[in-house]
Amino acid sequence: MIGGTPDTDAELACAGVAAHLKDFPVWPQLPCRTNLENMYVQFSEGFPGIVINGEKLSVHRGRAFDSGLEKIYEDHASGNYSGYAVSKAYAAGLHAFVSRGNSPALAVKGQVTGPISWGLCVTDGDGRGILYDETLADTVSRFLRLKAVWQEAMLKTVSQNTIIFIDEPYLASLGSAFIAVSNDLVTALLTEVLGGISGIKGIHCCGGTDWRLLLALPINILSFDTYNYADSLACYRQEVVDFIRRGCGIAWGIVPNDEETLKKESLASLFDRFGEALAPFTREGVAFDEIVGCSLITPSCALNSLSAEAVEDVFGLLNGLSERINRKYVR
Repeated sequence: MIGGTPDTDAELACAGVAAHLKDFPVWPQLPCRTNLENMYVQFSEGFPGIVINGEKLSVHRGRAFDSGLEKIYEDHASGNYSGYAVSKAYAAGLHAFVSRGNSPALAVKGQVTGPISWGLCVTDGDGRGILYDETLADTVSRFLRLKAVWQEAMLKTVSQNTIIFIDEPYLASLGSAFIAVSNDLVTALLTEVLGGISGIKGIHCCGGTDWRLLLALPINILSFDTYNYADSLACYRQEVVDFIRRGCGIAWGIVPNDEETLKKESLASLFDRFGEALAPFTREGVAFDEIVGCSLITPSCALNSLSAEAVEDVFGLLNGLSERINRKYVR
């Protein structure tokens, strides 16, 4: 799954993950527990001059601001990530997940908010995203890289096989009038964060974007909202085929995370929808079983807006789809 759940109890959230996601369990983000677990606030801890006002983040340039920036550069250069922990107050689910001990799963998954989304969400004194400040944009990518390195080391205490996704919802507005950010900057900042991750690395975007740009990044998994945006990825058929043939994979977000939409779907309808999402790429000479062999299935995005009952429905559909897809396509 992508990360967020509606739980407020970290132990119960981890127990639910363990019960349903046996192959690839995920530490749960719990934004309903506290605003500190909002996906932007969650990774703000320790950034120089950060001010939290509910779910809004801004940077105050006080006397220690410049020295704080210099410290990030020094720690980045030396690989010192020890001061970039995400504390229990900000990520109760992560700490509860790790406290459960060694995992028998194939791999364990974590996530960090990406530099584009985080840098646009955090504002300066003029209310502009700090991503538009060249120095701060560079600092953000180094800061989040250190956060990702610390998290990966934390997860390796329970499994040597780790997956870290960079979550980038703002990439859905790339190229629009709302985000005046060049492709070169996007590539540079994402590559910086990805460079700190030694295990399996992926990017999740819950909307349509310039998939060619993301598929060219040094990632192992591309994760996207397949339920709503399958057609947008289908416009890049050759790039997807090349990505798969490099040994990479797609995480197909085929189960909707909207409660009303979820009520309209069934195992059969989502199985058909999954086949329709894969079909365009088979026209480039790739067999269904080859694509399925390097695929994951996930919810379309986070689950924190759902009721507990709907989350159970999502998990049930994920497991049912996995079984049906494997029966049909995996030999």
